[in-house]
Amino acid sequence: MDRAVALLAAALLLAGLAGCGGSGAEPGAPKGATVVLDFTPNAVHSGIYAAQAEGFYEDAGIDLHVQVPGESTDAPKLLAAGRTDFAILDITDLGIADEKGLELVGIMPIVQRPLAAVLALLHGPVKRPRDLDGHSVGVAGLPSDTAVVDSEVSADGGDPAGVDEVTIGFNAVASLAAGKVDAATGFWNAEAVEAERQGIPLRVFKVDEFGAPPYPELVLTTTRKELEDEPKLVEGMVEATRRGYEFTQSQPQKALDDLLAANKSLERADQAAQLQVLLPALKPAPFSEPVLKEWSAWASSHGLLPEPLEVKGAFDLE
Repeated sequence: MDRAVALLAAALLLAGLAGCGGSGAEPGAPKGATVVLDFTPNAVHSGIYAAQAEGFYEDAGIDLHVQVPGESTDAPKLLAAGRTDFAILDITDLGIADEKGLELVGIMPIVQRPLAAVLALLHGPVKRPRDLDGHSVGVAGLPSDTAVVDSEVSADGGDPAGVDEVTIGFNAVASLAAGKVDAATGFWNAEAVEAERQGIPLRVFKVDEFGAPPYPELVLTTTRKELEDEPKLVEGMVEATRRGYEFTQSQPQKALDDLLAANKSLERADQAAQLQVLLPALKPAPFSEPVLKEWSAWASSHGLLPEPLEVKGAFDLE
């Protein structure tokens, strides 16, 4: 009888171990997940690194790996191919993916307003966007640059057809300082901050002050399949990321420390200056369906999308 009991106990123990899976993971262990950023790490991602360092993802049962894309176009491709669970996408890239039928869904806004702007030297000929009519503006060569210029000039009463667009790549500050162009497209949280730190005074015309709605520039995104198959993972990711950005709001210096600890090559002074101007736009808030509809119409009217999106399909408004 004792031998039979011992054999039964051993069998039950083996069955229990088998139920844990071949990996040997313990029940309740954090679930591994990956998020691909939209660009190299910077202050706009501070909430994600804070959430990771402060244990918010762990609290949500997630072992999160943050991946830097090789190129800005990598994130939607990796997400659509199922090679990552989440990605930070520019809202236009999300819209284009939806038009292509890639079944991606925006689940949380990361930044609450557009980051795009037109930059002009303070003492130059461009005093306001309509002054670009008849002057040169440096662009990186992306369709979004032309959309920003068209939106700002037309909203300010100028003629976009009279603007001389010059492709300068991603050299807005150097090109302005050298007088190669009268203005340039850039980001008010990056190039504008860089110019100020270099002592180059600028006029900054933000696109949502000239024609565009206050749309969320960057969006935490997943796939429709992930949303349906792993609702707890998606819910945990959103909640932990929200906590990370709330932490950034309440303790910006500690969040900056977390960002820099994870990315040793970043310079504190640069990221501190960026975070300071970004903080009002990083305050967590849900999607606004009316704003998304305004953005969709704006993006379509300026050639970024072939037609307005059905925002309820492209974004999880719940």
